[in-house]
Amino acid sequence: MVHPQFDPVFFSIGPLSVHWYGVMYLVGFLTAQYLGIWRAQRDAWRGFTKENMQDLLFYAVLGVIIGGRIGYVVFYHLDYFLQNPLYLIKINEGGMSFHGGFLGVVVAVMLFARSRGKKLFQVGDFVAPLVPPGLFFGRFGNFINGELWGRPTDVPWGMIFPQANDMLVRHPSQLYQMAGEGLLLFIILWLYSTRQRPRMAVSALFIAGYGVLRTAAEFFREPDEHIGYLMGGHLTEGMVLSLPMIIVGVVMLMIAYRHPVFDKPAEVKPVVSTKNNKKGKRK
Repeated sequence: MVHPQFDPVFFSIGPLSVHWYGVMYLVGFLTAQYLGIWRAQRDAWRGFTKENMQDLLFYAVLGVIIGGRIGYVVFYHLDYFLQNPLYLIKINEGGMSFHGGFLGVVVAVMLFARSRGKKLFQVGDFVAPLVPPGLFFGRFGNFINGELWGRPTDVPWGMIFPQANDMLVRHPSQLYQMAGEGLLLFIILWLYSTRQRPRMAVSALFIAGYGVLRTAAEFFREPDEHIGYLMGGHLTEGMVLSLPMIIVGVVMLMIAYRHPVFDKPAEVKPVVSTKNNKKGKRK
C-alpha cells in the first residue's frame, strides 16, 4: 500500500494558500469549543459559562501556537536556532511540537484562571478532556502531509511513504497516534470526567495518559533523522519528553486522591417570573 500523497494545500486564492494541516488545527479548536460550551451549559457545577469557554479558547489558541512553535525549535532544532535565531519566527518552514504546545496551554490556563479568579486545576480539569480531539485532527493533518512516518515493518497494513525516499514499507504511525492520543484518550477522559472528581485528578490523568500513549506510539514511529535514537539507542526524543509526564501525572493523581478537594457547585440563581402569579377575578 502506497500513501495517497494528498495535495497538502486545501485551497488557494492568488498567492494565499490554505493547507490541510492548518485546517485540521482549526477543526480541532472548533471541536473543543463546541464540546466545552456543551458541557458548561449542561453541568452548572463546573462553574463555567459559554462566555468563559470562548475566552478560554482564545488563551488556549495562543498557547498552542506560540508554545508549539517554541517547543519545536527548542526541543528539536536548538543547535540550528542558536546559529539562526530568526528561525523561530519562520513559521512558513513549519514545525510544531505537542510538548511545547502543552506547556503553552499550561501558561494560558494559568493566565486565564488568574484573570477570572478561578483555581488553576479547576480550569485545567475542565480543559483536559477537550485537548485529545485537537490531537486527533492534528495527527490526521500529519498523515495527509505524509510526514512523521513510522518505522519499517512487514505488517499487512504497512504503507510506503514516498516522502521518505527509500520505498520501505512502514507503520502508518500517524494513524496509531490518532487512535491512541486522539480517540482513546478522549474517551477515557470524557467518561472519567462526567462525574465530579477531586481537583487536579482529571488534569493528572490527561498528563499521565498522554505520556503512556505517546511513549507507546514512539516504538512504531521513526525518530527524527537529525536526532536519531538517544541514550544508547533505546529512546527517542518523544520518549524522553513523555516519560516525565507519566511520572508527574501519576504523582499528581496520587496527591489528588490522598488529599481530595472538590470544587463547590456553582450557585444557580432561581428564575423569578415577572408575571403576576396571583389568581384574579375574571371580569
